[in-house]
Amino acid sequence: MEKRLLVIKQVEEEGPGYIADLFLDDGWNVEVLELSGSGTNLPHDLDDVGGIVILGGPMNVYQEDVYPFLKNEESFIRRALIDEVPLLGICLGAQLVAKTCGARITRSPKKEIGWSTVMKTREGMDDNLFRGNPQHMTVFQWHEDTFDVPDDGVLLAKGRVCPNQAFKVGHCAYGLQFHIEVTPEMVEAWMQNEREIDVAKIIRDGKKIMESFADQGKRVITNFKRIVESSLQSRKVVARFMDEGSWPQQRQEDWWRPCES
Repeated sequence: MEKRLLVIKQVEEEGPGYIADLFLDDGWNVEVLELSGSGTNLPHDLDDVGGIVILGGPMNVYQEDVYPFLKNEESFIRRALIDEVPLLGICLGAQLVAKTCGARITRSPKKEIGWSTVMKTREGMDDNLFRGNPQHMTVFQWHEDTFDVPDDGVLLAKGRVCPNQAFKVGHCAYGLQFHIEVTPEMVEAWMQNEREIDVAKIIRDGKKIMESFADQGKRVITNFKRIVESSLQSRKVVARFMDEGSWPQQRQEDWWRPCES
């Protein structure tokens, strides 16, 4: 199994940002598949995929008639969940993961665009994805819909305007309503054609908090990379034992985690 990260991109404007930077810096092969208007097919076999990131987009999850690739993404997400390939859904990607798991996607109480703060829940404080970050995290928002937490999921972060901000389902699948990947250049590019919001204020505020935002976002990405690496190591072990016709009696703790006294 190679170090391959698969990034699902809905539209040209929304790229992986800091996610690609951090994985590439660590020697990972980052493969970006853009779905909108390209006819790109999603892979059926995930044996050689270490982790998956599903990015956001301006469409809604229930617009399958207009964007037929959304239905294909649900089948793809279902396969990733079954195979326990680490998965990180961001914004629309999080809503797609929630919908695939049977949760409702509805209008948010208020459209959120710009910088905001989300608070980790008790479960979020203990989860590996947010390890090392403060309880109140600075994030970037751009959404008008929200998700219910799947029945088997755990709420990891909540917000004041939109209560459900992050969840985990299964061993290694996550959904973040907010963005942790955006660079300053991405924020300015997204703002270029907006007329209903105070673009100047968002950009001005961003310059003040970008350093702390980037530090916290990169920490989440690094933690996800560690989750992916741990899963990849475990999958290699499982594959070896299956080839040898035997099976270990006890599952080892995540190999990357430091020993706790």
